[in-house]
Amino acid sequence: MIKLDNNIKIEMLKRMILIRAFEEKASEYFTRGIIRGSLHTYVGEEAVAVGACFAINKDDYIQSTHRGHGHVIAKGGDINLMMAELFGKKTGYCKGKGGSMHIANLDLGILGANGIVGAGNPPAIGAAFSAKYRQSGQVVLSFFGDGASNQGTFHESINLAGAWKLPIVFINENNLYAISVPFSTISATKNIADRAIGYGIPGIIADGMDVLDVYEKVKTAVDNARADKGPTLIECKTYRFVPHSKADREVYRTKDEVKMWKEKCPIKRLSSSLIEDGFITPQDLKDFEEEAISLVDRAVEYAQNSPEPEDEELCKDVYYEEV
Repeated sequence: MIKLDNNIKIEMLKRMILIRAFEEKASEYFTRGIIRGSLHTYVGEEAVAVGACFAINKDDYIQSTHRGHGHVIAKGGDINLMMAELFGKKTGYCKGKGGSMHIANLDLGILGANGIVGAGNPPAIGAAFSAKYRQSGQVVLSFFGDGASNQGTFHESINLAGAWKLPIVFINENNLYAISVPFSTISATKNIADRAIGYGIPGIIADGMDVLDVYEKVKTAVDNARADKGPTLIECKTYRFVPHSKADREVYRTKDEVKMWKEKCPIKRLSSSLIEDGFITPQDLKDFEEEAISLVDRAVEYAQNSPEPEDEELCKDVYYEEV
């Protein structure tokens, strides 16, 4: 077991709390019609992004998904710029043109979220190839869901990564449902991690509701990738506490199932452990939560006060073809 300083555990807890606060506020403003488009929040899955991103260096890369706010925050993204992007403002990470599903910041190694299921793995492979070619020592984390694991892009990418021993770790966030379709009904393989054997790389299962377990397994995989030992597939068993998106009526799962998974809440799990071991107090936890809410409120204020993009910006930085 990797020994982790308790101060780092506290920072992990704070980061998960911040993700939860950000997502709850984003959901509120989407419901009010202020955030447009679609919204896929990360509530319940915070341990995966935080555990994984705490296991890499600042100059390493991550490739995100349509449910990507948690990844960006875990990697150190600025929630002011994130909220401005969700509000469609000029000061957003992508000048208000990307919205919820396309936040990127190359300076932070955030290669971008992607609204197409399974589309993130190929560009992640490109980044990993670049790192190996340049001998930079950088590693890529490629996040994707259980639905994406059945896409051809996943199989092609993981095959190439294994063949070329690329410095990449595939982080599968298996929250059991591809929108409304249970993974168990569309795969004869019980565990996505078991598919790794077909590509000659390690396949590992992590408890996606335990940030420390995710950290330990990703850290080992990252160290191996950095040592030119090739990629690893890590399946994080997790669960979203909220609907797939705001349009989801959730007729495919029971309230009892959701309740059972909420009892495994990664924030409660880590905070309870830290309180029990005497490293924080219940008041500390309350302070962390209030601080996160205050930071998110300021991000909303920043977004509200930010300017709208000018009309002439509509077609800049965007690929299009004149007919």
